[in-house]
Amino acid sequence: MTAHQSPATIQPIDKASPEAQSANLMEGNLAQLKALFPEAFTEGRVDFEVLKQLLGTAVDEREEKYGLNWHGKRRARQLALTPSTGTLRPCPEESVDWDTTQNLFIEGDNLEVLKLLQKSYAGKVKLIYIDPPYNTGKDFVYPDNFQDSIKNYLELTGQVEGGQKISSNTDASGRFHTDWLNMIYPRLRLAKNLLTENGVIFVSIDDAEQASLRKCLDEVFGEENFVEQFVWKKSYGGGAKERYAVTQHEYCLMYARDIQCVDPLWLAPDAEAEEKYYEGRDEHFEKKGPFRLKPLEATKSMDRRENLIYPITAPDGTQVLPKRQWWWSRERAEKVQAENGLHFAKRPDGWSVSYKQYLIGEDGEKRGAKPFSIIDGIYTQHGTSEIRDMFDDEVVFSYPKPVQLLSRFIEFGSDKDSIVLDFFAGSGTLGHAVLAQNSLDGGTRRYILVQLPEPLDPEAKEQSTAAAYCDRLTRPRRLSELTKERLRRAGKAIHDKDTLFTGDVGFRVFKLDSSNIRAWNPRPDDLTGTLLDHAEHLDLGRSEQDVLYELLLKLGLDLAVPMESRQIAGKTVHSIGAGALMACLSDGIGRDVAEPLALGIAAWQKAQAQALQGGDDNAKPVSTKLVFKDSAFADDVAKTNLAAILSQHGLDDVRSI
Repeated sequence: MTAHQSPATIQPIDKASPEAQSANLMEGNLAQLKALFPEAFTEGRVDFEVLKQLLGTAVDEREEKYGLNWHGKRRARQLALTPSTGTLRPCPEESVDWDTTQNLFIEGDNLEVLKLLQKSYAGKVKLIYIDPPYNTGKDFVYPDNFQDSIKNYLELTGQVEGGQKISSNTDASGRFHTDWLNMIYPRLRLAKNLLTENGVIFVSIDDAEQASLRKCLDEVFGEENFVEQFVWKKSYGGGAKERYAVTQHEYCLMYARDIQCVDPLWLAPDAEAEEKYYEGRDEHFEKKGPFRLKPLEATKSMDRRENLIYPITAPDGTQVLPKRQWWWSRERAEKVQAENGLHFAKRPDGWSVSYKQYLIGEDGEKRGAKPFSIIDGIYTQHGTSEIRDMFDDEVVFSYPKPVQLLSRFIEFGSDKDSIVLDFFAGSGTLGHAVLAQNSLDGGTRRYILVQLPEPLDPEAKEQSTAAAYCDRLTRPRRLSELTKERLRRAGKAIHDKDTLFTGDVGFRVFKLDSSNIRAWNPRPDDLTGTLLDHAEHLDLGRSEQDVLYELLLKLGLDLAVPMESRQIAGKTVHSIGAGALMACLSDGIGRDVAEPLALGIAAWQKAQAQALQGGDDNAKPVSTKLVFKDSAFADDVAKTNLAAILSQHGLDDVRSI
């Protein structure tokens, strides 16, 4: 090291460090705003008068505006922007195929979990489906006490002393709709950030909050990104308890992150439809399959456009004009005709022109049909029967959505390799549907399910069956325990039904908890004792695996990223994501260990970089973050030596916790 170089150092990660928190969405918004309008910032703060001048007529300063407003909306928006200091603790013992699965099941308050997922999954989720509480007065279990979100959640679920009561949201409350909107609004705002550019969200709801939800989604996603309001005919009978009319339907609202990026929606055809409608054969059959004929002449439902009125040459040279207009532009029609894609039929009144619609589209996929806005033939009774079949004829979930219903949304709303999310997982139908759809079409979709570990009361009529089944399984009386059991049984059932299916039917379980990194909370009456207690920055009782997965979350790595461990200089070193993160959380790093440990880590990191780049000995360095326990170093000399050796090998991003 030359005299003008600064010595290599190890920077600490403490409770206030960005690496110890979820994504700070407010800071991100401010950074984007500052990049666009730097002149609107004075001493680090926004000057709204200047900003309004820069935006000109785009600013609406009217006191009365069209939109949805309610008491607490400002606070609900603020909740979405407040970072979480919690973590997700891994539970391999409750998981299935922990080492290989890409699916995730997370127990926790979904507001906190959505915050924690921001760094790792922003812009990566293709489809979100949620079935939130319908606000019936009995299904509302999310409180609005967020002074300490993690503590509140632990009390809510009975995991710490305090036993905060889970209350319903009865319509006797003067804030009946307000409470529901304050619950759903921040969750939707966070969910939007997770969607890909062409991602979509489906939200099930009934009449109680349909109008409020529609306006809420309009605000979060934009009215222009509304795709469809599906009406699901959920039952084929009933009505004994209805007073005025028999309600047989629910809704599912579909919005896009950016509708300009969303391809048309298609449902794959079944074999019967293929045989019935696609009967034509021509020279393109091997590549495009059979075809059916579709009229090229547009109907009256299409607005009249002069550029779509032009002659097409028939086989006998006749110039055929449409009675109204064609569907296609002249250029497209001429191109398709040159490829033998038009069909002419001679009739008494002249030639008719059709085009060949091939079963296999330009993307190589079989053509289906656009989904109808009314979904019929799939009923709640089907979902209940599925649960009975899996749980010894017991109904442990109330009104579960049928697998076929969610499979339909997955079919036209996701790609075969998509990440699919449900943060009101309930009975786990979405996870089951992902497995079923992968088995059907060979996809590799992954699911992320989030469910509150809601306690089940054996004395409550609607929960007694579920509580008793938890007792039979010798598991805690929590709804999430039954959701996990449903996923285990669904995976086994799919493998039993399709023995050739080799897809992923496992899942990794994580549980929301307070951070592994301890906050500095000095006791004024015992500062010496507080200092000694804080010599170890990590919470007692937390494992290396707990800390590793918090690092993954806070550094923005996938929770299912490959992880490898090996012994170097007698210490355990972990490599996550082929060297994106390397961590040694072992104790006892003295001066004699620092050098061989650093050299071994550098050699392993280089080998991983070469493997990623095809074994090239001249491989470019891969950006790697290294993390050590601060208390592991015997003294500052050991720490400095290790940092210096790592720096000599191009590893400068070294942190301690």
